[in-house]
Amino acid sequence: MFESLIYLVVGLVLLIFAADKFVLGAASTAKHMGVSTMLVGLIIVGFGTSAPEMVVSAIASFKGNSGLALGNAVGSNITNIALVLGTGLLIVPMSIKSQTIKREMPILLLVTLLVLFLLMDLKLSFSDGMIMIISMLVVTGFLTVIGIKGDHDEFSDEIEAEFDLDISLKKAVILLIFGILVLPVASQLMVIGATDIAAEFGVSDMVIGLTIVALGTSLPELAATVASALKKEHDLAIGNIVGSNMFNLLGVIGISGLIREYEFTAHFIQYDYFYMLVLTVFLFLASVYFVLKDQFISRVIGVILVLLYITYMVWLYVSKSI
Repeated sequence: MFESLIYLVVGLVLLIFAADKFVLGAASTAKHMGVSTMLVGLIIVGFGTSAPEMVVSAIASFKGNSGLALGNAVGSNITNIALVLGTGLLIVPMSIKSQTIKREMPILLLVTLLVLFLLMDLKLSFSDGMIMIISMLVVTGFLTVIGIKGDHDEFSDEIEAEFDLDISLKKAVILLIFGILVLPVASQLMVIGATDIAAEFGVSDMVIGLTIVALGTSLPELAATVASALKKEHDLAIGNIVGSNMFNLLGVIGISGLIREYEFTAHFIQYDYFYMLVLTVFLFLASVYFVLKDQFISRVIGVILVLLYITYMVWLYVSKSI
């Protein structure tokens, strides 16, 4: 048990460190190649913050632990909305000014419904994964084109202010390669530790993915959101959550489906996925309300979200005897 915990913790620390360097290297390399700030920003807040979930889920699927992969993606989305954004709102009320983030909100809801439709047969198939990956590329391309053609956007300003992308190309490539090499190793350690702990407690890989692994891989989002909230970079804070959740659904689950098909019980859809859907709808409606009112999303919403996260964890403990 102690050895498994060491694997999990060491893997998690390495994962977060390597993901941070990978994102910086990828974004800086892209900027050196002339890629727009808008696309670089979407890479950072989307693929970048979802890199831990993506690599962990891919390794888990390769090892035959697809339940952990699927649980990690959905559990991370629940954690991102309820705990991460809730914590950010407790620190400071936030407003949404960026047109990019306003566009992403309804897209996230549509993506959540699309993935639900694909998983209604209680199976994650290769074709499901292919549809998700193609959808991810389409969404990213759409947001980039609209963002470039649109008016000045606060999101791009906050990206440039937050991230130092002016490092040399050589250093950027070194960081990128470092991330590519270390991420799989860290994920392997984390998957070994997580699956051993699941066996020790007598619970499924999916439950561990929904809880311990999801919380661990969401730590970069938590750190980024809290830091952005303190700096009053509200669009970046909320964009971290929305972008990460879209990539978790389309990229993380999609890649898992391409690697290995997986069948699961109706319980996962009826409870875990449904809970994530309810949180997504709540976030969407709250955002629409406060944007139309031209007001800050209040701390009350933050309290509600954190309480919803605690409720979900308690429910998992009671229903699945963690």
